Amino acid sequence: MTDTPRNETPTTGVPAHAAIARRTVLVATGATAATLAVGAATSGAAAPRTADTAPVAAAAVCTLTREMTEGPYYLDGQYVRSDITEGKTGFPLKLALTVVDDDTCAPISNALVEIWHCDALGEYSGYVGKNGHNEPDSGTFLRGGVLTDSRGVAAITTVYPGWYIGRCVHIHVKVHVNVTLTADGSFTGGTELHTGQLFFDEKITAKVGALSPYSANTVTRTTLAQDGIYDDGGAASGLLTLTALGSSPSAGYSGKLTLGVEN
Repeated sequence: MTDTPRNETPTTGVPAHAAIARRTVLVATGATAATLAVGAATSGAAAPRTADTAPVAAAAVCTLTREMTEGPYYLDGQYVRSDITEGKTGFPLKLALTVVDDDTCAPISNALVEIWHCDALGEYSGYVGKNGHNEPDSGTFLRGGVLTDSRGVAAITTVYPGWYIGRCVHIHVKVHVNVTLTADGSFTGGTELHTGQLFFDEKITAKVGALSPYSANTVTRTTLAQDGIYDDGGAASGLLTLTALGSSPSAGYSGKLTLGVEN
């Protein structure tokens, strides 16, 4: 099975580390903005007036982050839905992905955020068996997307992904605008603004991977450090901020990231 180690480009032909023209950004948190303000003060710069703080910070906290390869397992025409699990076993994952304009940092509403990923055994719907495990294949499990709300947030319920040969644990993501929803619950048309991947903290993945059903995955897990796509760029390269939903990994996690797109 290949997604593919080191370049993962069977369907695109684009080297994984090649420069990609479309830009994406990550919006810094309030804590980052505060750090910028403190740095200015300690360097001798005058502290901004209270009334000016928000616009100054808003103009300063957008940084570029990279797009990543689509990989070989994308399928067109998936459902628009907030829960993509289809009963797949695994630990709950509640994603909150915020889409903003890279020039203004303003949230973009009604953008379709689409994700797809493998299950606990490393199998993708539509391609079951590629990672060495036999199971029913609906062709749609762990695939789908949702429109962002007025805050630019896409809330999607899924399960913590497993892994497959040659890749660390990850989720693929696309952002589309101006799509048309169809009667069968899917979408058509629109413009694709971003293709990327979401990544997971290695310490958390190790805890998850040691427990059932993930421990039944017979493939050796590739770590973040060993992965040929993730470049150790943290949130700027798609690393999610994960928060435990309970005292045990089995209770699941919430995952947040703010993606900026060139609209």
